[in-house]
Amino acid sequence: MLALVEFSPLLAFGIAYWLGGVYVATAVLMAAMVVALLVGWRIKGKVSSMNAASTALVLVLGTATLVLRNVHFIQWKPSVFLWLLGAAFLVSAFIGKQPLAQRLLQGTIPDLKAGRSQWQRVNAAFVLFCAVAGAANLFIAYRASEATWIRFKVIVLPVAMMLFMFAVLMWLQSRQQAEPT
Repeated sequence: MLALVEFSPLLAFGIAYWLGGVYVATAVLMAAMVVALLVGWRIKGKVSSMNAASTALVLVLGTATLVLRNVHFIQWKPSVFLWLLGAAFLVSAFIGKQPLAQRLLQGTIPDLKAGRSQWQRVNAAFVLFCAVAGAANLFIAYRASEATWIRFKVIVLPVAMMLFMFAVLMWLQSRQQAEPT
């Protein structure tokens, strides 16, 4: 249920784009992000820092897009968010007891036993993924049509993230430490 709530603004953005263009889609995205944040807070009783940061970026860059009538502001949002996320993964490798990747993924595979070096590798992979995906977003935004960028943002980026997460989880599972008998 919560995953559907968190992905609904992206779906609303895509539909609004096809019905009314990028400025309508930006306004819809801004409203949908706030609604999703409130619904998520109602369901979980708290707001995740990732959702709060993403919503803040959408509101700031979406406002700039609408006021200045310049689509590049909203096109920067995925890159800025991914790069901030990548920076958080990078910093977590040096600060705290566990890297961010471990804190996010450890509970996804029951009885997962991975060593610190494996979690550090996964964390580094997240840093690299975020850097490359953010750069790819800007490449598409500035080199391709607006419609192509919309498809990239709404379809390609989420699918790439899901495939990346699946690959990471499969890699972790394949390197599961053997339990002593």
